[in-house]
Amino acid sequence: QVQFVESGGGLEQPGGPMRLSCLASGCYFRQFAMSCYRQVLGQERVLVSRIVSEGDSPMYADSAKGRFTISRDNGKNMVYLHMKNLTPKVTAIYYCTRQGLDTWGQSTQVTVAS
Repeated sequence: QVQFVESGGGLEQPGGPMRLSCLASGCYFRQFAMSCYRQVLGQERVLVSRIVSEGDSPMYADSAKGRFTISRDNGKNMVYLHMKNLTPKVTAIYYCTRQGLDTWGQSTQVTVAS
C-alpha cells in the first residue's frame, strides 16, 4: 500500500527556518522522483519542488528558489524540504508524492506569522 506521511509543519515566525519531512512507503521510493506540493485554501495544489531518484539537479518553483532546498535519503525513504527566511506567503498545506502517482498523504500545515 502506497503511503506518504508528511510532518514538520507548524507555526513559525517570519524569517525563521523550517524543515518538512515526508516518509514514503510501498512505492519503490528510490526508483522515482519525489515532489513536494503546496495548497492554499481555495486554490489548486501547486508544485514546489521535485527531486529525482539520484538526488541531483532538483527543480524548484520560482517562489521557492533561493529559500527552499529539497533532499532525499533513499536508505530511509525520506524526502526533506528545508525552508529558510520564511515569509507569510509560505503559509499553506504541504504534501509530498511520487512521480507517476496520484496518491497524497495527510499533509502538514505550515503557518508563518508573527
